Amino acid sequence: MAYIELNQVTKRFGEVIAVNRLDLQIAQGECVAMLGPSGCGKTTTLRMVAGFEDLDDGEIRVGDKLISSKREKYYLPPEQRNFGMVFQAFAVWPHLSVFENVAFPLRVRKLPKEEIVARTEEALKHTNLLAVAAGSPDDLSGGGKQRVALARALAIRPDVMLLDEPLSSLDPHFREEMRFEIKDLQRRFGFSILYVTHDQSEAMALSDRILVMRAGLVQQIGTPLEVYGLPANRFVFEFIGLSCFLQAGLSPAGMSIAGVAYPWPAGLVPPDELVAAGAGLLAARPTEIDFVSDGGVRGEVVRKAYLGETIDYRVMVGATEVRVQKTRRVPGPAVGEHCGLYFSHPHWYPVD
Repeated sequence: MAYIELNQVTKRFGEVIAVNRLDLQIAQGECVAMLGPSGCGKTTTLRMVAGFEDLDDGEIRVGDKLISSKREKYYLPPEQRNFGMVFQAFAVWPHLSVFENVAFPLRVRKLPKEEIVARTEEALKHTNLLAVAAGSPDDLSGGGKQRVALARALAIRPDVMLLDEPLSSLDPHFREEMRFEIKDLQRRFGFSILYVTHDQSEAMALSDRILVMRAGLVQQIGTPLEVYGLPANRFVFEFIGLSCFLQAGLSPAGMSIAGVAYPWPAGLVPPDELVAAGAGLLAARPTEIDFVSDGGVRGEVVRKAYLGETIDYRVMVGATEVRVQKTRRVPGPAVGEHCGLYFSHPHWYPVD
C-alpha cells in the first residue's frame, strides 16, 4: 500500500517543464532512489515533496494526509510536514556543539527539555556520536559531520527522510560506510526514503526501487535488478552501468557490422521490426561480452588495462570501439591480436 503518493505532479519554470506529470507511489519503509542526468527534474521533485517548491499541477499525499494540491489550492508548509532532510552540504553550525546541532530543531519546536535531551541522545546513539556530543563538529571528519546531519534529521522522528546527494562530498571510503549506516537506520526506524543521487552504485546499494528520469519524464521505475537487467529503453540502458553499441545492418539471413556479414548466432536474433527496418543497434554490457576463438563479431584489441580483479579491453570493430571486461583469471587476447566477440546477453534498439 502506498504511503507517499505523487499524482500527476508537474512543475514549470517559465517555458521549461522541469517535472512532467509524475506519478510515484512509495510504500511505508521503502527507499526509492531518483537517478538521472543534471537538470532531469529529480531535485525539483524532492523540493516539491519537501514543500520548498509549490506544484503547478497534481497533488502529493503522505499517509492519509494531503500536503500539496494545485487543484485544491492547498499547501502545507515544510515545517509542518515532519520530514527529515539531509543535503550535500553538511549544514552544521561550528559555534554549536554536536549535541546542540542535533537538538536545535527540537528546541525550535519548543518541546519539553527532558524530551529534547532524550531524543537528542537517542539520535546520537544510533549515529555513533554520543562520545563526541560535547565537542565541536569542526573536529569531525566529513563522514562525522554527515552523521551529525543525519542525527539532526532523526531527532524529529520523521515520517519521511529526504536525501539530496548526501554523500557526494565524502571520499569513497566514508561514502561506502555511510551507505550502510543510512540503510541500517532505515531498517531500525522504519521511515520511507526519497533519495536523489548521481551515483548509480549508491542507488543500487541503498534503494528498494530506482526511478530513472530524463528531461522531466519518468523513463523507468523498478528494482535495481530490473533497471539494470531489463532496461525500458536505450536511454536507461546507456545511463545505468557501462554499455557498448554497434550499428548493424539486418536481414532475415543475418547481420552485417563494419562491412562484414555474419549469419545469426544463437541468441542474437533481433526483434522482427528491426529486421524489417533493415538496421538496429546491438547493445551489451562490457561484462557480458566474451572472447571466442571461432566465430563471433571480429575485432582487434587496441588497449588492455589491469584494474585489479578486472582486465579492461578496448576492441575496435571497424571504426567503433567496444569495451570488454573480464576477470584477470580468464586468459584474453593481447594488444594487436584479432579476436571474436560473443554477446551473451544482447539488447537491441532502433537506430536514431
